[in-house]
Amino acid sequence: STRCGVTGLRPTYGRVSRSGVMALSWSMDKVGPICRSATDCAVVFETIRGVDEADPMTTEASFNNDWDIPVQELKVGYLDETFEKDTTSSGENGRAALDVFREMGVELKPVKFPDDFPFRTFDIILRAEAGAFFDELLLSNRDDFMIEQTKRSRVNSLRQSRFIPAVEYLQANRHRSRLIESMHKLMKDYDVVISPQRGGNQTLITNLTGHPAISVPAGFDEKGRPTSIVFVGNLYDEASILALAKKFQDATDFEDARPPIFSSNSIE
Repeated sequence: STRCGVTGLRPTYGRVSRSGVMALSWSMDKVGPICRSATDCAVVFETIRGVDEADPMTTEASFNNDWDIPVQELKVGYLDETFEKDTTSSGENGRAALDVFREMGVELKPVKFPDDFPFRTFDIILRAEAGAFFDELLLSNRDDFMIEQTKRSRVNSLRQSRFIPAVEYLQANRHRSRLIESMHKLMKDYDVVISPQRGGNQTLITNLTGHPAISVPAGFDEKGRPTSIVFVGNLYDEASILALAKKFQDATDFEDARPPIFSSNSIE
């Protein structure tokens, strides 16, 4: 979503059933809508959320969507250092997006996500869980039929997963538990935290902690490629990030942009 000029909602872990979806990492996999707008995402999310016996990780939690919530009353943080360090056109668009909220009367407070964790070790979780899911593929030697067989290919990563010590997997999850606690403590002071497209470890952190996030279009770079910003919310509070995303889209028109080949003028 961040690179395609569309709006994508990644719900809280366990909000939407993953039954029928190809797994990669059972403790991180999430399913969410990719739509034209935040409004559309809310409609789809309301339809697909809820408990499913086919996915034991699903939970029931209320979704009190409120488009009329005064954004001035929301406690909104932003990753100030990350926004300022991005000197690309994506960063410029991100800072312009922050100004849109300031013009709405939203008070933006600088915030910093946890950065004192061994983030590289978290790759162990992904590789171990992916290897477990595709174990039958490896044991049957069908992995030899996969086209890409380079040193850094996905299939070689799956093969290497069988050599990950259990201790390393458990240690990575121990660090992950600490990260979840740290993020939960930080997010209690905010309803939404805004991140740029290049949000440092934001994507990795929220993928590990299960916090919901929504990506919305925020302009184009010098080559005409879409850029975006991301809203991160508290666990099970998709409503706040959807509301703020909609307010941004009401004030801009980036979500209405289409490639020239798909514009109405090019259709006879």
